[in-house]
Amino acid sequence: MSRITTSTLRKMKQAGEKITCLTAYDSSFSQILEEEGVEILLVGDSLGMVMQGQDSTLPVKLADMIYHTQMVRSVNKSALVMTDLPFMTYATPMQALASSGRLMKEGGAHMVKLEGGANMVETVGHLAEQGIPVCAHLGLLPQSVNKLGGYKVQGRTEKEAQKMLADAVAMEAAGADIILLECVPSILAAEITAALDVPVIGIGAGPQCDAQVLVLYDMLGITSGKRPRFTKDFLEASGDIRGAVRAYVQAVKNGSFPADEHSF
Repeated sequence: MSRITTSTLRKMKQAGEKITCLTAYDSSFSQILEEEGVEILLVGDSLGMVMQGQDSTLPVKLADMIYHTQMVRSVNKSALVMTDLPFMTYATPMQALASSGRLMKEGGAHMVKLEGGANMVETVGHLAEQGIPVCAHLGLLPQSVNKLGGYKVQGRTEKEAQKMLADAVAMEAAGADIILLECVPSILAAEITAALDVPVIGIGAGPQCDAQVLVLYDMLGITSGKRPRFTKDFLEASGDIRGAVRAYVQAVKNGSFPADEHSF
C-alpha cells in the first residue's frame, strides 16, 4: 500500500471519498489501525487523559509526544502520522518551528497539529514556509479549556460562526494542509468544508466534513467516565478490536457515522 500524503488526502476530498482518522499512541494499535484502512493516525495529546490519567491535555510534554510518535511510526508503512504540538510548545513562530522540528526529526511525524484561530496564522505560515505540513485545529480547543470554561460547543452564534469560517479560510491561505473542527454545529462545519480546498476533519462536527476522527479509546468504549455525545462504541457490536476498527472505517466511508445523535 502506497504512503498516504497530503496530496492523497486532497485527491480524496476532490473525489468525494471520506477520509478516516483515529488516535494512536503505540505500535500495536498503530499496526491494527493501518491494516484496517485508517488513513490518518493522530498521536494526540489526548494521551494525557486516556493513558496518563491527567484531567486535561495541559500537562503533556513535548518529550511525551516524541516518544509516542516514535512508537506509532515504528511499524508505520502507509498511514499519515499527525502529532499534536502540546500546550505551550508553540507560543511563538520560532518555538513552534523548533518543537515541530523535533516531532518530525526525532519522532518521525509527517504532520503537526496546533490549536488556535487568527492568532496562529503567522505561525502556520512560518511552518509552511519551512516545509512542515500543518493541521489547524478550530472550534473547541482542549488546550484552552480553562479559558473557555469547559468543554463546550463552539460557533453557535452568527458572530462566532463567521469568525470561525474566516479563521479557517485564513489558515488555508497561510499554508495549512488540513483543518480540524471539534464540537462545531453541523451547518457551520458543512459551510467551512465547502469553502476550503484542503480536507476538513470533524469530531463532533457533523457528517458533511471530509474526514472523521475519534479518540481510539472512546471508539472502543473503554474510556472511563461520561462518554462525549459525538462518540460511538464500535466494539460493543463488533466483539473484537479489529472488527471495531473495521466497522468504524466502513461507517465513515458509507456516511452512516456520524449520525444526527452524534452531531450538534
